[in-house]
Amino acid sequence: MLIHPNKSCLLIVDIQDKLVPAIHEAETLVKNTRWLTEIAVKLNIPVLTSEQYPQGLGHTISEIAEIAPKDGFMEKTYFSCMSEPECNEKINSIRPNQVIVTGMEAHVCVLQTALQLKQQAREVYVVADCVSSRNPKDKELALERMRQAGIYIVSREMVAFEWMQKAGTDSFREISKNYLR
Repeated sequence: MLIHPNKSCLLIVDIQDKLVPAIHEAETLVKNTRWLTEIAVKLNIPVLTSEQYPQGLGHTISEIAEIAPKDGFMEKTYFSCMSEPECNEKINSIRPNQVIVTGMEAHVCVLQTALQLKQQAREVYVVADCVSSRNPKDKELALERMRQAGIYIVSREMVAFEWMQKAGTDSFREISKNYLR
């Protein structure tokens, strides 16, 4: 299944100030998620950002918060975005058939969100180079479990190229020049 720009959204799960320092390869996670978010914004792909109990874990890290659309932010206390009524409603309001998921922790909030999205009969794509956990073994096990559940494990470049669909367009030239070199 190809990712279609007019049928998908990007969901950034819980990349928050107080948890980022504990995450394995956090710098790469933040850099890669920002890269994909910038491309989504340039291509007018809806971007939603969840924050797990921000009173305790802080808000989305500034590198991502400064580019993510403000109307896409959602607070939650459930681990899964889909169990939180406000998040579920906001995601369902844009009616994406395909949800591209990034974030942390891969084995908790990302996993539970992805599984529930799949249960809602959506195509779910988890971006392997845009998810992490405190322990790399937890990320590995989460990706394997999601794969077994029929969730697609992809890279950020796979997503970007499938969103762009073809070369020769203005958006392809801009993204190629600024993000693919």
